Amino acid sequence: MTRPGSRSSRCAGRADAGACGAGGDRGYETLAAAALSAAGLAVAVVNPAQVRSFADALGKRAKTDPIDAEVIARFAAASGVRPKPLPDEQSRLLADLVTRRRQIMAMIVAEEARLKRAANRQLKKSIGRLLAALRRELETLDADLDKQIRSSPAWRIKEQLLSSVPGVGKGISRTLIAELPEIGSLDRRQIASLAGLAPFTRQSGKWRGKSFISGGRASVRAALFMGALVASRHNPVLKAFRDKLVAQGKPRIVAIVATARKLLTILNAIIRENQPWRQQNA
Repeated sequence: MTRPGSRSSRCAGRADAGACGAGGDRGYETLAAAALSAAGLAVAVVNPAQVRSFADALGKRAKTDPIDAEVIARFAAASGVRPKPLPDEQSRLLADLVTRRRQIMAMIVAEEARLKRAANRQLKKSIGRLLAALRRELETLDADLDKQIRSSPAWRIKEQLLSSVPGVGKGISRTLIAELPEIGSLDRRQIASLAGLAPFTRQSGKWRGKSFISGGRASVRAALFMGALVASRHNPVLKAFRDKLVAQGKPRIVAIVATARKLLTILNAIIRENQPWRQQNA
């Protein structure tokens, strides 16, 4: 929503009020939030799309730093935004490593697709060299992630609990630990909404539209979606759940989304109760 160093990214409210709001955009908000927190101000990072919609509702079509500052402050006041403590340095590093691993995996998938289409031998060699370098980097990142997880007893326990569920491996566990730290502290509806797996109802009078999912944390949703695909084949409870929905005539994609939501509900309960997977309690 705002540029680093701009007036609205530094403080959307009055400094003497002791609180600031910042619109998140491309990760730049992290620097502004850290600087504000270091200055002793309470900080809340808000969704820039919501702030932009709020500005449109106010008739604020122009975009300048003073206008941004006013809109963010009014949005924070109207929506009841509450400041949250910033993640510590170790938590930020874990999240950065998880993000970097995801980026490397995406590059590997892209290069493998190019390799399949390549007809020239020299081009294939070039792609092969790059793939080898990317795979070495992936191994290094995995080692760094192992070290980071081992540095925290709480993270080690969380990873063990999450990985006890058939269909959930280290990749999904670490994504949830790094990017969904609220897991275990919210109810099933709240955690599903954070992950973007809560269905939204569309209804007006007698008309009822199809429910859909939207928003939330895309990387978490993608990880759970992949987990649901694996669990629907290898986890007896979730396989039966998915198969039942398909037998009822639900489209397969709807059944998988519901399975991902069910998987998240199970994982949330496991962390909340500090108990590993037990099929009879799922």
